[in-house]
Amino acid sequence: MGRDKAGIRLGSRTMLSAVRATAERSGLKARVIRRDLVPRSGPVGGIYTGLKTSHANGVLFLACDMPFITRDLLSRVLRKATGTGRLKPVFMRSSQGIGFPALLPTAAAPAVLAEIQARHLSLHSLCRILHGAKTRLPAQMAEQLRNINTPEELARAREVFSRCHRNRKQG
Repeated sequence: MGRDKAGIRLGSRTMLSAVRATAERSGLKARVIRRDLVPRSGPVGGIYTGLKTSHANGVLFLACDMPFITRDLLSRVLRKATGTGRLKPVFMRSSQGIGFPALLPTAAAPAVLAEIQARHLSLHSLCRILHGAKTRLPAQMAEQLRNINTPEELARAREVFSRCHRNRKQG
């Protein structure tokens, strides 16, 4: 996109504020990672930073360019991660592959750092090494995983966001 996607507006909100509001409505404490502990290591660097700087047992990672996530989606990830009574890594699986949202126990930080040091920077590789569970959304919910990466995707997202906002006002 050629600029920081977090500040891009969809209607009256930025993409980041839309994602953050969904997390907070879900009862989660939201925190934004602005600078990675290990620069130039992509999303895996952000995951490592979040795990190393958290005081919680686990961290749910969301992407600022996925403004259509819902509380239901986050609840599904949380249930999958805690379903056995023991916190386990969970990654979302979509038609594009392994991605966000992802929930990881903070104890996974050393393994994440090892992946960064080996320059294995894909979420797919991280999921494999952590023996993460993969969860897929039902087809009718798949649109929530839409990333905004190009000007064309942004234009389409603005249309959808505007339509949803109008429907809420009318309903």
